[in-house]
Amino acid sequence: MVMRHYFIRQKQASRLTLFFAGWGMDEYPFMDCASSDSDLLVCYDYRSLDFDFTLLQGYREIRLIAWSMGVWAASVVLQDVELPFCERVALNGTMTPVDDRKGISEKVFEGTLLGLNEVTLEKFIRRMCLRKENLEAFLPKRPRRLVEELKEELQKIKEQVNFYAVPGFKWDKVVIGRDDLVFTAANQRNAWGGIEAEVIECDIPHYSEEMMKRLLCLSGI
Repeated sequence: MVMRHYFIRQKQASRLTLFFAGWGMDEYPFMDCASSDSDLLVCYDYRSLDFDFTLLQGYREIRLIAWSMGVWAASVVLQDVELPFCERVALNGTMTPVDDRKGISEKVFEGTLLGLNEVTLEKFIRRMCLRKENLEAFLPKRPRRLVEELKEELQKIKEQVNFYAVPGFKWDKVVIGRDDLVFTAANQRNAWGGIEAEVIECDIPHYSEEMMKRLLCLSGI
């Protein structure tokens, strides 16, 4: 089994936007985020961190965007690989995703894992989006994955977080959502304190339709 991926745009551009999405995602929420001057590859499903690096061959510039659990996944997968990164941006996530001070608390993570079903997934999506406009934008294009699969992904993430050492990957920019109810702003600040990256705080929840499009469509923060 390898990490799943989907090219939203693949026109043999010289530049690639490499996007590591969050837990429970697939390509559908991001289908309208492609730029006209960059290919866009979405990576998701962290039941496995085995990555097909042949997907990145031929690109002269790679712009890495990672969101939520994707920040940790990208940090583990890419930390020992030489790639032509032009920018690396972490959005509402940390490299220590299950951590009482620098990620999601162990109690909350375990409660989400044990109690995950159709009802609690809907509640999570509402907490993730927080605002009516975000929820209305997200729901029509929500991921098409089964709850049983999402539960298995959470379990595998927990096991891999315990297995791998905290990655030493270098990020250029970190975006912290002050209204994030998943990775709280306080814990994100704890996680990124003292690093060399540019840290930007914005009044956004965990999922922001506007921020996602700004980052993935190359318009910038």
